[in-house]
Amino acid sequence: MQARFTNKVAFITGGGSGIGEATARRLADEGATVVICGRRSELLDRVVKSISDSGGNAHAVVADVSNESQFVNALEEAAEKYGRLDILVNNAMAFSYGGITDMTTEDWHSNFKTSVDGTFWGTRTAMKLMQSQGGAIVNVSSICGELGTPLMSGYSASKAAVVNFSRAAAAEGAKDNIRINVVVPAVVETPATAGMLSDENMRNSTNRLIPMGRVGRSDELASAIAFLASDDASYITGACLPVDGGRACVLVTALD
Repeated sequence: MQARFTNKVAFITGGGSGIGEATARRLADEGATVVICGRRSELLDRVVKSISDSGGNAHAVVADVSNESQFVNALEEAAEKYGRLDILVNNAMAFSYGGITDMTTEDWHSNFKTSVDGTFWGTRTAMKLMQSQGGAIVNVSSICGELGTPLMSGYSASKAAVVNFSRAAAAEGAKDNIRINVVVPAVVETPATAGMLSDENMRNSTNRLIPMGRVGRSDELASAIAFLASDDASYITGACLPVDGGRACVLVTALD
């Protein structure tokens, strides 16, 4: 394993499971001091213990990224404690499922509070903290933000917003050597998708929409995030990297 993140401090939201957990493990394996953020201390503590037992350096902070003061304070305190912030991964997500005509305004806002507001608060804070040294921010969008997904209109809209916000932020951050990029996954095998993918028919129909014939793994997303966060991507900013097994190549979305 390379050591691209030695002496670097990384802050990862939604770090207690799935893509966030895999990313924390990957960055820690490559030498980063990793701060994982989430709402459930038991999940965070499990990940921290596992990384620490493997010789990595990880710490947990309980905070809700949909709460501005909690999230901003968590980021600022981490940077103060470790003397710097080099990497931010805005991975936390939330979504409501249902048709537009049945969706409440609260349902609609819940998608944006975490994905859009949280990404904005995190990016704004990190850009201030990174101004004197540079750094990398990786925001996690979704194929839903590109193709749209029936019964997930709020989530689709919020993830589309993440992409264009990130492009604008990248243009602003470039002068301070702050690189801001986006990964765009399709369906990934995580605890959040376990229920859906446990249904054999649903898994098979999902696989048929993906040219590579299978859903993604969290470690595959972590590898892409690690690349964008590393100096290997030193001249890449404002990019949207599909990590989707070719799903974006398929324009037809199943309605059933």
